[in-house]
Amino acid sequence: MDDKIMIHRSDQEFEVNLLKLKLENSGIPAWILNKHDSSYNTFGDVELFVDRKNEDKAKEIISSKK
Repeated sequence: MDDKIMIHRSDQEFEVNLLKLKLENSGIPAWILNKHDSSYNTFGDVELFVDRKNEDKAKEIISSKK
């Protein structure tokens, strides 16, 4: 994932999935890396990544209240 950059991190998987969908609906491919512990789903974060070239636009999209 050298050409990817993390733009959001949360312990709420649903939140990251919604942001991923918002980005993809805007034409920006996104990837999720789930770091939740497999035994205890309360530990760890879920991270959202995009291509480095899309970083600024992606941050703008996820910060908007649309």
